[in-house]
Amino acid sequence: MRLWSLHPRYLDRQGLTALWREALLAQAVLEGQTKVYRHHPQLARFQKHPQPLAAIGALLEGVWREAQARGYRFDDGKIHCREACDPISVTTGQMAYEWSHLMTKLDQRSPNVAQQWRNTSPQCHPLFRVQSGYVEAWERPHHT
Repeated sequence: MRLWSLHPRYLDRQGLTALWREALLAQAVLEGQTKVYRHHPQLARFQKHPQPLAAIGALLEGVWREAQARGYRFDDGKIHCREACDPISVTTGQMAYEWSHLMTKLDQRSPNVAQQWRNTSPQCHPLFRVQSGYVEAWERPHHT
């Protein structure tokens, strides 16, 4: 499960679709509808949020908006909570880690997309607010 802090504009088709599916799974976990992934580290920041369902709903909303902009037909009726919520902090270290991880994936899977974003200073998903800091403690580093 990868719930990106990065703005979904940087994801290729496969990544955007995977984020949608995984965020829907996260929503089900947060609603108590499934026992799988309950302790997945990617859920920690949503579980700690005062409004976890609103936070995952905001993540899904951002993904849905990007899908709409690309002409994809994601079903926004699957977003169960659309309440306003406070942003989630994400560190500069986490953003840098995710950017490196994404670029590695794009280099392998979608080199043209990787090239499009290569010299970009990435923005975060609208749910998040960047603050100074290291890679998040819940992150499990990937080695490529």
